[in-house]
Amino acid sequence: MMPGIKPSDALIDRLPEVRGRLSENADLSRITWFRVGGAAEVMFRPVDLDDLVGFLAAKPADVPVTVIGVGSNIIVRDGGIGGVVIRLGRGFAGIGISGTEVTAGASAMDVNVAMACRNSGVGGLEFLCGIPGTIGGALAMNAGAYGAEMKDVTVSATAVDSGGGVHQIPHQELGFSYRHSGVPEDWIFTGAVLGGEPGETRDIARRMTEIKQARNESQPVRMRTGGSTFVNPLVPEAKGRKAWELVEAAGCRGLRIGGAMVSEQHCNFLINTGDATAADIEALGEEVRRRVREDTGVCLEWEIRRIGRPAGGGLERVKP
Repeated sequence: MMPGIKPSDALIDRLPEVRGRLSENADLSRITWFRVGGAAEVMFRPVDLDDLVGFLAAKPADVPVTVIGVGSNIIVRDGGIGGVVIRLGRGFAGIGISGTEVTAGASAMDVNVAMACRNSGVGGLEFLCGIPGTIGGALAMNAGAYGAEMKDVTVSATAVDSGGGVHQIPHQELGFSYRHSGVPEDWIFTGAVLGGEPGETRDIARRMTEIKQARNESQPVRMRTGGSTFVNPLVPEAKGRKAWELVEAAGCRGLRIGGAMVSEQHCNFLINTGDATAADIEALGEEVRRRVREDTGVCLEWEIRRIGRPAGGGLERVKP
């Protein structure tokens, strides 16, 4: 259990009964792409939407909730995360296609949605094969790559609020902006309806191959990384330059702190070279921000989510 928590006060014993799985002190370093971070005080893996809704409606109001997808763009700090971490699984991974309309669960991998569209002759969503992560995460941050983003293809989305209320949200109410959605932060996306266009399977496949090749050539995709670290700045001081250009100009390519390094291949990526801690990676990102600010006056904003606390640990125990 987490340090300082007595057995009689264990959070897991205060939580409602569920059909899914409740795990105490679940090691989050096993699921983050950086392979760093502490434990979740409790992790909840709901079986389906009803299970999630019931849990949120019945849980104690003082228990905080954090949602994690496949851990592709987060740094979980070394002390782990207090409260309940919710991770949506296969019950939220469905993909359905009718004509050019695509229904995808929040835990469906972006690349799997792109491949399903290719197989059904639905174009316009090829860019998803270049985005690591899930549809839920892509909705939350209006993810985009290779000339398109979620706001261009999302017809509507489904989300559950902190009290278990289910909301069907049309495109115009999602509040998409650059790497951001306007949905309240404590709402959990559970799925979306996406709109594509008729296409030839071979043309869609060709475009996806081009995207994958470009990504493999320009990004450290086989390393322990978390995707793009900083959003491209839109302020006048940046003079139209992308985040990686500012990082390189500040002399940060290859910069290291502990086991963390700025990628030599693409300097808007941070890498765990093998023995980095979450503290190493976050400190390196802050040092890059400091150097860029001193060099250009631009304050880079994190694209990677940094969550949790700086001390702790523990082993996983599954509630019977």
